[in-house]
Amino acid sequence: MKYLKLLLLLAVVTSCKKEEKKEEDLLSKAKSIHKRVMTLDTHVDINVSNFTDSVNYTQKLTNQVNLPNMEEGGLDVAYFIVYTGQGELNEEGYAKAYDNAMSKFNAIHKLTEEIAPDRIGLATTSEEAREIYASGKKVAMIGVENAYPLGEDISRVKQFYDLGARYMSLSHNGHSQFCDSNTGEKDSIWLHNGVSDLGKEVIKEMNKWGIMIDVSHPSKKSMQDMIALSKAPIIASHSSSRALCDHSRNLDDEQLEWLKENGGVVQTVAFSSYVNTEKDAKYKDELVKVIQTLADEQGVTLTPRREIRKLKGEEREDAIAIYMKLSKEAKAKMNSSTVNPVDVADFVDHIDYLVEKIGIDHVGISSDFDGGGGVEGWNDASETLNVTIELVKRGYTEEQIEQLWNGNLLRVLDEVAEIAKEIQEEEAV
Repeated sequence: MKYLKLLLLLAVVTSCKKEEKKEEDLLSKAKSIHKRVMTLDTHVDINVSNFTDSVNYTQKLTNQVNLPNMEEGGLDVAYFIVYTGQGELNEEGYAKAYDNAMSKFNAIHKLTEEIAPDRIGLATTSEEAREIYASGKKVAMIGVENAYPLGEDISRVKQFYDLGARYMSLSHNGHSQFCDSNTGEKDSIWLHNGVSDLGKEVIKEMNKWGIMIDVSHPSKKSMQDMIALSKAPIIASHSSSRALCDHSRNLDDEQLEWLKENGGVVQTVAFSSYVNTEKDAKYKDELVKVIQTLADEQGVTLTPRREIRKLKGEEREDAIAIYMKLSKEAKAKMNSSTVNPVDVADFVDHIDYLVEKIGIDHVGISSDFDGGGGVEGWNDASETLNVTIELVKRGYTEEQIEQLWNGNLLRVLDEVAEIAKEIQEEEAV
């Protein structure tokens, strides 16, 4: 009997060692692939207060994406976003929106041209992105979230292109002058029933100059119109699968088929409530309770997240720092809880579904960092390796991982640029 127990113990130890070796080999393989593959995230929001001479991305700030975090996690390319919230459709609203957009364009240029040109460069083509990456620097690219700042002046499409914009969505949360937003689903009130006449003109201009059309926020009917109107492939810069998570920001199976036929790409987004709304809400409800308890115990004034967004400058940074500190402590306390956060595995479930549904040629990766994005395991740029690890675990090859991390998106960018060149040559005749 003693001999039998010894044999069983030996078998268990051997099995554990084999599992440890398997994990070590997988991690080593993932790290090696991650180092060779250029990782590209199509949606990273910015706050212009982080682009000053004294506070900027050369520092490890409290935000999710900055140069130290990118360098630590191996995030190579970030599409920084010129985002504008939807306002009134009048001259005053357009003027305010335009000023906001220009401040963000200027911030990105300042980062790459004045603050840290030795560590990050601005790319407008796939070739430039690969050249900057090969030089050892990080890469900045630019996307425009909400075309509202164009006002009614379609010549600004070319201006935004000249400033480096290579994708743009025609709306955000709320109907714009160009198209209806997905938010119309809440009340079934639509402004244009798809794309407006002015929106049609903007689509022509985007095709002409080589700006990818982003359908992550427009309504389903708007997306259908855009595909019918566009001469070039489209993208969804930060959306996941609606079949797995029924949120209006995600794409249903019919939309995915449209996108596949169009030759476009959907950039799966690691935004916890778009990955699993119910699981996310349950975890966050519990987390907020623990955070508030810790704040009360420590005599700290806690500013709710929705209120933090309204703050500016140092006051905002201080509020974020307090929230993040308490959030970290609260998560540690909840480690043994049965309530679990949405994590990298849940996120890659969406990638798996999309790949199976429309093929790996049409799927990419995005975070929506600093705009509400993040899942457990990929909560900032420093944790980017964890996405590659999960992909390796699931059997994706290095070639497939490269497609997901950059190849598919850059293919669309190249095709859009080529079609723009053809349009310009035709008009010049």
